[in-house]
Amino acid sequence: MTTIDWDAAAGSFDEEPDHGLLDPAVRDAWAGRLESWLPATRGDVLDLGCGTGSLSLLAAGQGHRVTAVDRSPRMAEKARAKLAGTGAEVLVGDAARPPVGERAFDVVVARHVVWLLPDPAAALEHWFGLLKPGGRLVLVEGVWNGTGLSATTLTALLSAHTERIHHEDLAPDSRLWGKKVDDERYALIARAMPAYRHTEVVDVHLILRRGPDVLLARRSNTGYADGLLHMPSGHAEDGEDVREAMVREAAEEIGLHLDPDELRVALVMQHRGPGGGARMGWFFVAEYDPERPPRNAEPEKCSELDWFPLAALPDDMVAYCRAGLDGYRAGEHFMIHWHRDGEPIAYVPGGAGRAVPLPAAGETTGRVHHIELWVADLAAAERSWGWLLGRLGHVPYQHWAHGRSWRRGDAYVVLEQSPDLVAGGHDRRRPGLNHLAFHVADRAALDALTAEAPAYGWRLLFPDRHPYAGGDGHHAAYLEDPAGYEVELVAASLPRP
Repeated sequence: MTTIDWDAAAGSFDEEPDHGLLDPAVRDAWAGRLESWLPATRGDVLDLGCGTGSLSLLAAGQGHRVTAVDRSPRMAEKARAKLAGTGAEVLVGDAARPPVGERAFDVVVARHVVWLLPDPAAALEHWFGLLKPGGRLVLVEGVWNGTGLSATTLTALLSAHTERIHHEDLAPDSRLWGKKVDDERYALIARAMPAYRHTEVVDVHLILRRGPDVLLARRSNTGYADGLLHMPSGHAEDGEDVREAMVREAAEEIGLHLDPDELRVALVMQHRGPGGGARMGWFFVAEYDPERPPRNAEPEKCSELDWFPLAALPDDMVAYCRAGLDGYRAGEHFMIHWHRDGEPIAYVPGGAGRAVPLPAAGETTGRVHHIELWVADLAAAERSWGWLLGRLGHVPYQHWAHGRSWRRGDAYVVLEQSPDLVAGGHDRRRPGLNHLAFHVADRAALDALTAEAPAYGWRLLFPDRHPYAGGDGHHAAYLEDPAGYEVELVAASLPRP
């Protein structure tokens, strides 16, 4: 326990940015945090070790009935003056045993108090006894220059009373402190509830593809991972399935109104952030539609919205997001991404990898592993095939001196200009490979690809019979690249005979 003359400190207490909350930016930051910690409906809040009443004033301003307690008469006097007219009650007393009689509260708040108490365990037990069923204990603590109470220690003390403990790292949010800090500062929100079944937050993430590029948003003013790039994403709400959640989040964040049928599941990943709880993430893929361009629909939370090459992702990303996109590129479908406490939220190039792919059940024998085409001019082939495969949803996969590959799912296509290549060109009419055939979504997609293809070296075969060169009812385009390789793009509803 540290002995401090709080009466003597009262006169200058509010000079600290996070005490007096005199700076509007600091005050707004604490107001936002407090709003997320307190009930959405009006409740009874007990602020212990209230100091001059700055947090009590915010809680009262958000509609709560506030009782504030401080052992310093001068602190309490200043708090009464600050809270005048709000209906809040200010009492002088010991925070460990506040003079509130038999009253019960929805929330007990204590900021930078527990570390000063001679018997924190006894105080916490008493505070839980002051809570209504389902109430919450909000504790803001930290370690400053080696003094204070670590989150690990305080969590262990709380665990004797509840399993419902939520941790928030407050150090990265410099707005709360009026400056950047590099020590441990955190909030623990503990619920007075009996043992419960484990539940996890469900995340949804949108991989919006525009050819070889993917849409990323830079987080801003959210209090979590601000300044880092992430996909449009959010949490499923009560009563929503994951597709409904993804459709809603896409509309809210990027103004994009998707039909559920446009979404394809790319990856499911269980993730745990540093110091946080586990959550389950669903990553969906959708294709860019120039008729419905995305926009920054939440500029207060997003400072940048732009396209980035999937094959060369930027480093300043949320590690979880980067792991999901890397897994998607590699054709993985199920992964675990588990941070250790204390690790950064941001992706660290060359850092410890926490992503673990999980193999899916199913027989692989007989399925296509990859297709390899030997070409005489790798650069020319990369231009034509790279465009086509990218537009068909294949992701750049391998890159070496003599070859390139693109992957979709478990299979990939290779172009190689091998040093062992013998003379002579490809002729699809000779014995050997005649053509590769790929699905496309529909007739509109087929027409769009056919129109774009000549700019990348492809020519349309059988133009007099297009798009029925494969027979009536079979919508397809037959294209040939400059080296004579043929592809068939199929949008037919009926199989070719």
